Formats: sequence, C-alpha cells, structure tokens
Amino acid sequence: MSASGGRLAGRIALVTGASRGLGAAASLAYAREGAHCVLVARTVGGLEEADDRIKAVGGSATLVPLDITDGPGIDRLGAALHERFGRLDVLLGNAGVLGTLSPVGHIEPGTFERVMAVNVMANWRLIRSLDPLLRASDAGRAIFVTSGVSRRVVPYWSAYAASKAALDMLVAVYAAECAHTRVRVNLFNPGPTRTGMRREAFPGEDPNSLVPPEAHAEALIKLALPSCDLNGEWVAGDRPS
Repeated sequence: MSASGGRLAGRIALVTGASRGLGAAASLAYAREGAHCVLVARTVGGLEEADDRIKAVGGSATLVPLDITDGPGIDRLGAALHERFGRLDVLLGNAGVLGTLSPVGHIEPGTFERVMAVNVMANWRLIRSLDPLLRASDAGRAIFVTSGVSRRVVPYWSAYAASKAALDMLVAVYAAECAHTRVRVNLFNPGPTRTGMRREAFPGEDPNSLVPPEAHAEALIKLALPSCDLNGEWVAGDRPS
C-alpha cells in the first residue's frame, strides 16, 4: 500500500523515542500508512536514519532533536505544531529509560530522578502541551508505552516499575477526562521485545527468542486509527507463537 493511500493518510503523528527500537518501528509503520510523522529523540543521527527509512517507503517526517525532560522544549514543540498544523492526530509516548536494577536503598538519587523524569514527568508535559492539539483533531489518539512490571512486584526493578505504575495511573486518569471528547487514550504493553532496553536488562538473553519491534506495528496502527474506540485500556502486544 502506498503511503498516500494508507489507513493514516493525512494524519499527523508524533512519536517520542523515535530514533530506535519500538519508536522507530512505529514511526515507519505510521508513515507507511500515510501519516506525516513528527520524530522526537535526542540523537540527530538516529533521527536521520529513521527519516531515511521513512522516505524509502514514500513517507514524510519532521525531525525534532529534543531531550523530552526539557519541559520548556516540549512547550515550544506544542506551539510549533499548533502554528504549522493546528492539530495533532496521534501521540505515541514511547521514550523511556530503564535506570538501574538494584536494591531500593542502593539506587543513586540522580538515577531514580532521571527514570521518573523520562518515564513519568515527560509524558505529563507532553499531555499538558499537546492535549489542546489532540482535541483539535477530529479523532485524537494518544498511546503511551508501559510495562508488565507496573502491575507486579519484581525485586530490583523499583525505579522502572514505580515509574511505569505512575504512568499507568496518569494515563488512566487522562483517559477518563477525555471520555466525553473525541480523544481516545490508551496504554500499550509490548512485552518482551528485541530492543536495546531489553538487552540492558537481560544481557544474557538470546535476542532471537524475542519478537522484533516491528511485530507490534499493526497493534500500534490500530490504536492510532480514527475508528479506534478503545479508551483507558491496557493493550498487550503480540507474543511469540
């Protein structure tokens, strides 16, 4: 299917952590379906590589080198999107960091604060800045990437698990506040996926035993479609057969 005639033709989709892993895979999938993608990540080189892949399938993108812990930078991004497009149709809050796997009392304060800043505070700032643009869409769709450790107790995962648990509640409340609007808000849990973060957490694991990020493309497309009527749901990604 050509990018111009896809299921997301004419939509504007913003993806954080778009330079690699799940973010890069989702961006490519959205572009292939016709969306213009706003790619947000810290590394210019990674963004340019993602842009090359999008151009190769006939898609288009806007590159935004930005550390998402830069709150004023997110506000400026919202203002720029308002000026250029007047709306935002899809927000995929994907960027995240693992921190360190360590006993609670052994985690360095700076590490814990960074995990909360990226995984929770940045997504709140995105909501705060981009909610008016999502409401200006005829069918705004917001998707935030979570993890199974947000809902079960796993020793040594305190910082990451606490951040994802906080994100889950933040997004659930936002979804409830959007229930009577045209905006739909959901959480997506990809599960064990072949990414750099997974390798960092489980360095001895065989990556070939995991699904690649591209395996979740269809699920993320469905959550982004104007026809998606899910709201406040915790959606699980594909698993190996």
